[in-house]
Amino acid sequence: MKHARILATALAVGLAPIAAKAQSMSPMRGEINSFTDVFAVRVFPANPYDRKIRVEIHVYDQDFQPVDARVSPNVFQLASQASRSVLVVVPFDGAAERKVRICTESIPFPNQQTQIRAQICGKFFGRRKS
Repeated sequence: MKHARILATALAVGLAPIAAKAQSMSPMRGEINSFTDVFAVRVFPANPYDRKIRVEIHVYDQDFQPVDARVSPNVFQLASQASRSVLVVVPFDGAAERKVRICTESIPFPNQQTQIRAQICGKFFGRRKS
């Protein structure tokens, strides 16, 4: 559904070649066991486009409410056809389990013709072991 909306927007402004490629992040799912008060996930956002993009990483709970996670780096530029490693550390906040969504958002540069803002999210489940 989200990809169809992005493609329709791109076609409306004549950018079909750019929209045909999909922004990606891997992994898209994961289960993590931790013996501490936090769990860590390493994700790899990728830029399939012919131009560099600005990327922001956000962490949300199951209802897309922001989670106070540490993301390193949380904002960066990603070159064309490049991928990079991002470390996300999520607190359990006293719970034994926590489900989060880690989202990669490409942010358009100001004053550029392409103004499509894309978001892709993966689901991760942390379990605290005693």
